[in-house]
Amino acid sequence: MATTTTPALTPFQVDSRPTVLDVVVPVYNEAHDLEPSVRRLHDYLVAHFPYTFRITIADNASTDGTLLIARNLSDEIPEVTTVHLGQKGRGRALHQVWLASDAKVLSYMDVDLSTDLAALLPLVAPLVSGHSDLAIGTRLSRSSRVDRAPRREVISRCYNLILRTTLSAKFSDAQCGFKAIRADRARQLLPMVEDTGWFFDTELLVLAERAGLRIHEVPVDWVDDPDSRVDIVSTAVADLKGIVRIGRALAVGRLPLAALRDRAATEAVVPASGSLVTQLLRFAVVGVFCTVAYALIYVLLRGAMPALWANATALLATAVVNTALNRRITFGVTGPQERLRHHVQGLAVFGLGLALTTGSLVLLNQANPDAPHWVELSVLVVANVLATVLRFLLFRAWVFPRSAVTTAKA
Repeated sequence: MATTTTPALTPFQVDSRPTVLDVVVPVYNEAHDLEPSVRRLHDYLVAHFPYTFRITIADNASTDGTLLIARNLSDEIPEVTTVHLGQKGRGRALHQVWLASDAKVLSYMDVDLSTDLAALLPLVAPLVSGHSDLAIGTRLSRSSRVDRAPRREVISRCYNLILRTTLSAKFSDAQCGFKAIRADRARQLLPMVEDTGWFFDTELLVLAERAGLRIHEVPVDWVDDPDSRVDIVSTAVADLKGIVRIGRALAVGRLPLAALRDRAATEAVVPASGSLVTQLLRFAVVGVFCTVAYALIYVLLRGAMPALWANATALLATAVVNTALNRRITFGVTGPQERLRHHVQGLAVFGLGLALTTGSLVLLNQANPDAPHWVELSVLVVANVLATVLRFLLFRAWVFPRSAVTTAKA
C-alpha cells in the first residue's frame, strides 16, 4: 500500500457513547456539492438513524475550496470531522480513515448522494447485529430503481459479468458507491488490499468472498450524477489490470485467506445492539414463530396419540429449532464454537418447559377429564408463554451469558 505524508489520524468521538457508524465521504474538488450533500446526509441521520454516528469527510488532495468548506462544516457540526490526505485515490482515503476509526461499522458513500439514503439503515443493520460482515448497495437487483445513461448501465453490467466469469464473484454490483463493513473485518482485510483507486471496492469484496465472509446486498434506488468526473476509459483499464493482478495472487495462493477463513468460521460475535430490550424483541419474534409451529404440530399429532405424548413430541420438535434461532438471531452467536454445549443446555431448558406444560395438562385432566381439545390447547399455550419467559431468562443468564461469548478480534 502506498504511503502518504498525511499525519497519523486520531480516532474521533462525538460524545461519551461509542460510535456505531462512521460514514466516510471521499471528495476531490467537490466545493460545489460538498456542503449541501453533507448537510442533507446529517439531517437524514439525525432524523432517521437509530445509532450513534459520525460523518468523516476525506479530502483527497483537493485543489479548490473543498478542504476549507469541509473544515467549516466540521467546526459547525459536532458529528462531522475532516481528514486531509496529500494524495488522490478513493481506496487510499478509505484505507486510511477506516483503519483509524473507532466506530464499530465503517461505511462510505459518494458525495453526490446518488443512492437513496433510505437504504442506509438496511445496509448497516446486518453488520450492527453481527449477521453479516460486509454490505453493499446493488443497482442490478430487480427491485432497484435506477436512472442512468444506457452507456453506464451496459458498462456496469459488463464489468460485473467479467468479475463473475474471471474471479467467480457472486456479488452483483462491485462499484456502487454505497458500502459498509464491520470494523474488525476491515482490520483483517485492508492490509491485503493493494489498490488505492477505484478498484479498491472490487478487491475488497473479492478477498472477503474468498475468505468466506458474509456479504449482504441491499437493492437501492440510484440516480446518475450528470456531473460525474470519473474517467470511464482509464478506470476500466485500471480495473482490468486489477482483475489480472488479484487473479494471479489468488491462483498462486499469495494471500493469507485460509487463516482468515478459519478464524471467521470459529468466531462468535456479540452484537453491538445486544441490549436487553433488543434481545427481548428478537426472542419474542423467535418465540412467536416456535409457538405457532408447536401448536400446529400438536394439533396434527393429537388425533394419533394421547395429549401428553403429542405435547412432548411437539415441544421436542421445536426445541432444537428454538435454540438454533435464538443462538444466531437473539444472542448473535455464529460459527460452530460451543454449538453442542448450547444445544445440550437448550434441551435442559426444554426439559423445564416440558415439566411446566406437562404439569398444566395433569392439573387440567384432574380438574376436567373430559375437557375438549381446544381447552387443552389453550392451557398449553398459556403454559408455553410462561415457559418462554423462563427460557429467555435461562438463555440469557446460563446458555448464552455475555461473559462466555468471545467477541471477534482483529
